[in-house]
Amino acid sequence: MIMTNEWATIMDQSDMLCTMVLSSEQFYDYLDAHRAVYKNPNLVREINHFTKLKDQYEEVQRFGKYHPDYSKVMKDIRVTKRKLDMVDEVATLKVAENELQDLLDEVSLLIGKSVSEGVKVPVSNPFFSSGGSSCGSGCGTGGACSCSA
Repeated sequence: MIMTNEWATIMDQSDMLCTMVLSSEQFYDYLDAHRAVYKNPNLVREINHFTKLKDQYEEVQRFGKYHPDYSKVMKDIRVTKRKLDMVDEVATLKVAENELQDLLDEVSLLIGKSVSEGVKVPVSNPFFSSGGSSCGSGCGTGGACSCSA
């Protein structure tokens, strides 16, 4: 690929866009929420415990209800997730993640529409997919959304 003036302009504009996203309020809110969660040693311990439970859950899912620890693992993961979801810092982090994802979805849609109205852009929020330029959130699952892409 030969670097042309057009490519250099595109690269400069993408750098500016990246800088704008990294200086957005949503990004700073996400960083603050992330720091609040991961600077708390008790929360980190609980998150690590939950991660281990998720590994056990994946093992149990291979065999379903026939796995000897099925009931115990299913109950443990639900209780632990509920306990984590009730922590204010974790809830704030989830909200901040969703807001940052919405910003990234909007940027993706704008970029996609600037290329062509027919470009399919997978987004996480169904609100954005109603514009017709997106095929919804199922595209990442191998065509489960039944789009023509």
